[in-house]
Amino acid sequence: MFKKTLLATAALVAFHLPASAAETFPAKLAGHAYLPAFTLIPPPADAPEDAWISGKFTGKARNHEVMSVPGDVGPAYGSHPTGISLPFIGQPVQGLSGFAMNRAEDGSIYTLTDNGFGTKANSPDALLFFHRVKPDFETGKVERIESVFLRDPDRKVPFRIAYEGTDSRYLTGADFDPESIQVLDGEVWIGDEFGPYIIHATADGRVLNVHQTMLDGKALTGPDTPGTVVPAQPGKDFQVQRSGGYEGMALQPKTNLLWAMLEKPILGEDGKPEGDFLRVLTFDTGKSGWTGDSYKFRLAEGATAIGDFNFIDDSRALVIERDNGEGDPSLACAEGAGDKSACYPVPAKVKNIVLVDTARTDADGFIHRIGHIDLMDIQDPDGKAILETDAARDLKGKFTFPFFTIEDVMLYDDTHILVANDNNLPFSAGRRIGQAANNEFILLDVADFLAAK
Repeated sequence: MFKKTLLATAALVAFHLPASAAETFPAKLAGHAYLPAFTLIPPPADAPEDAWISGKFTGKARNHEVMSVPGDVGPAYGSHPTGISLPFIGQPVQGLSGFAMNRAEDGSIYTLTDNGFGTKANSPDALLFFHRVKPDFETGKVERIESVFLRDPDRKVPFRIAYEGTDSRYLTGADFDPESIQVLDGEVWIGDEFGPYIIHATADGRVLNVHQTMLDGKALTGPDTPGTVVPAQPGKDFQVQRSGGYEGMALQPKTNLLWAMLEKPILGEDGKPEGDFLRVLTFDTGKSGWTGDSYKFRLAEGATAIGDFNFIDDSRALVIERDNGEGDPSLACAEGAGDKSACYPVPAKVKNIVLVDTARTDADGFIHRIGHIDLMDIQDPDGKAILETDAARDLKGKFTFPFFTIEDVMLYDDTHILVANDNNLPFSAGRRIGQAANNEFILLDVADFLAAK
């Protein structure tokens, strides 16, 4: 009896340990490939002429002079140039913001481009599209097999879109910020940050429906939701933080439920985050409606947001959690440094892949964290890395993934996972100072991690 009580007590204590106390598992780099940062594609032939030059509104005024404004990482990150200038001829294949759990018949991977240049205001000429891609870890290249542009010919979107008066009605970054994708029975489900909404579309990009988020019987909205009118009081007029909608949306096998996870904590009536956790809501794809169930994911100390969410079996899933830093911490700027041209003011520190079990939740609805791997501490004994990292330390035999936004993770096979970054073209340079981040794909050998229960 005493032994059973002791075991039960130990299990209870382990369940309630802080997130930072969860076990850290090793990871080894098994492959490295990338899509070059400056990868552009033409818009569809029937798209408005306006879509041929993208990024015209990223400055204080409209600018049609192609590649006239140098991109940089912004003053908070040292204003490092990225070597790529706006606006672009064509549409950038960048901002890869989610992997679908299910692959296409040819084995290619579904991923999607986000809203364009970061906000509703600066992305009305950035078309929204998803892709099928194949990383080749022998050549180090990523093949883009197909890109599918989202459009609303049947007027299913419940608000006025940027290209409302056009015949083709393609969607843009002024309409939605697509951040997560799943494919089920030949149809596509996309998690949006602005609404936040769930978008249901055909395989060729035609919108079938747009589902408003419901939490506890009420619509959950943010500052960018159509209908939110300025001035609006955070916490009362809206609860979702800006850029805090559905960053991760996992498709659960067998149930076909979408587990939609917000990127940031929602706001209480006082306008402050309700806690160090994220809400997870479930949506029934078969009934096309919210189940009414919701859960919580607790962030580790230092983490500010999540990047992606995907199941690996019936209940266990992978979650990317991260801080807002970029660049190797060995090049952190000294306190009070005036010259930040060769250092990182906000270096990367917390970049984790967390393994959770959705079948194990406590009385408050918190999803159980099994353990995690540290993307800033990957072993590379075989020298698989193909890109150099700026650092003031010896990285021989080591590999890091020091990007601001890491937004793609999926199960690759029984012992490997695939991870990729969102390169925020042309506003991020986490691998090298002065060089725009590429869309990197890394294959990680994490057998012990995937076997953990």
